[in-house]
Amino acid sequence: MPTVLTMFGLRVVIYPNDHRPAHVHVQGKGYEAVFHLNCPDGPPQLRENYGFSQRELGKIAAALVKNLALLCAQWRGIHGYF
Repeated sequence: MPTVLTMFGLRVVIYPNDHRPAHVHVQGKGYEAVFHLNCPDGPPQLRENYGFSQRELGKIAAALVKNLALLCAQWRGIHGYF
């Protein structure tokens, strides 16, 4: 499972055998959240949350917005489509 970005001690992961639509798994501190990227223009949208607080989710979402172009390029590099 490729880690495509790290932020705040969390890993942003894209699974190579995953499905559309383009999304990332954010993992760390024993928690996980899944965000649809809505490539190429965003914004990322929370799909699932397992443990992160609303404050943490806001911080994560803001970081994903800042890195959207990179994350969409990584998804396309792994899967070849959005």
